[in-house]
Amino acid sequence: MAKSSKQYACQSCGAVTSKWSGKCESCNEWNTITEEVVEASAPKGLGNKRKGNSLNFVPLQGKMEERKPRHVTGLKEFDRVTGGGLVNGSAILIGGDPGIGKSTLLLQAVCKLALSGKKCVYVSGEEAVDQVRLRAQRLGLDAAPVELASATSVRDIIASVDDAQNAPDILVIDSIQTMYVDTVESAPGTVTQVRTSAQELIRVAKRRGICILFVGHVTKDGQIAGPRVLEHLVDAVLYFEGDRGHQFRILRTVKNRFGPTDEIGVFEMAQEGLVEVPNPSELFLAQRQEHVAGSAVLAGLEGTRPVLVEVQALVAPSALGNPRRAVIGWDTNRLAMVLAVLEARCGFTLSDCDIFLNIAGGIRISEPAADLAVAAALISSQSGQAIQGNTVFFGEVGLSGEIRTVSQPDLRTKEAAKLGFGRAMIPAPPKRKKDQMKKNEPNIKVEQIDHLDDLIGLLSQNQNQKSQAA
Repeated sequence: MAKSSKQYACQSCGAVTSKWSGKCESCNEWNTITEEVVEASAPKGLGNKRKGNSLNFVPLQGKMEERKPRHVTGLKEFDRVTGGGLVNGSAILIGGDPGIGKSTLLLQAVCKLALSGKKCVYVSGEEAVDQVRLRAQRLGLDAAPVELASATSVRDIIASVDDAQNAPDILVIDSIQTMYVDTVESAPGTVTQVRTSAQELIRVAKRRGICILFVGHVTKDGQIAGPRVLEHLVDAVLYFEGDRGHQFRILRTVKNRFGPTDEIGVFEMAQEGLVEVPNPSELFLAQRQEHVAGSAVLAGLEGTRPVLVEVQALVAPSALGNPRRAVIGWDTNRLAMVLAVLEARCGFTLSDCDIFLNIAGGIRISEPAADLAVAAALISSQSGQAIQGNTVFFGEVGLSGEIRTVSQPDLRTKEAAKLGFGRAMIPAPPKRKKDQMKKNEPNIKVEQIDHLDDLIGLLSQNQNQKSQAA
């Protein structure tokens, strides 16, 4: 009989080595490698004594089973992110920083589903049943018929829900890092335990048509711990983001087999729990101050939703040999590229200045359409000239200084016009799309630019007009 062996796995990236070391060579993290016991496996080659069961192949054009409707929670922002509701038999992973509101959001969702007639089970491995009840009372949802349990054994959970007659519609596991399988000798939270526990629970959920929701902790880098093997096992991955200094919380789709990716839902943390924000642009721009140098408004797009946010830049002389570059809510490498283009192609000297960039409101922007707004904010801060308050920007900046088109320009300008903006600086569309842009042009003045020099000229022209009017 084969003996169990030992291996060493990194708890950050999942890399496996034959010996322990202080630093993982795959992800360069320190003190993340732990010892795990590998169970004896079947010998390679099954031979001719036991044959596998032949698969029952079916044609592609065969008749499909009747689709069951999605479980609509009633939280419009949550349903938007999941693609219109929860799908039967799907597995969804929700990750986020500790205390960001993952448990609160799921408790609100399952309580609304339970009130609509769905059978919901909430299993907590971190809190006692009374603690979950206290949270429900604080949210005003203690009357919802949700079944609670405090357990960490996967065997006990499966024995309770693996029933064809009484299987729940929704099962919440809070959190997957606390679950363990008794046949695995590793401690709960290790790579082997997290992967095995998730596989066993997902197998039952697929067989019984249960929609299972996992809560996942994140590492110090913001990645779901366990490590990323869970993202390949589940059908959808949602990240709950937010800055503790702001009341806004953003639920972002990273993966979704049943809906669009990169979709966001915006919530506001209030005393009664997480409150939906139907129009996040008004919320992000509520405290914006006009006629201030270094401020520009970006007409961004998150999934299918246009979002207007304020980009703030501060350019200050530096007394350091290496000037500082501080970025909040945007990619640092992207900022370095925009600064290099401004200096090399437009003659702006920024290499001896401290640069501070902030996306106001606690939201993180990742699309390249923010390049033009960032460049406008930097130019405004460097020159000390404020941008007109009714102007929005979007466009991608190329290495030669050209402004490239981005997706859905009509949707962005319509959202800006709806919020009272009267001017938009956007990339010039290709020749084959110019006529189409004119037909779909909303009630907003659109100024198309091809190069960053055009942006600098327009900003200088507006400042001269303003000075003459004064």
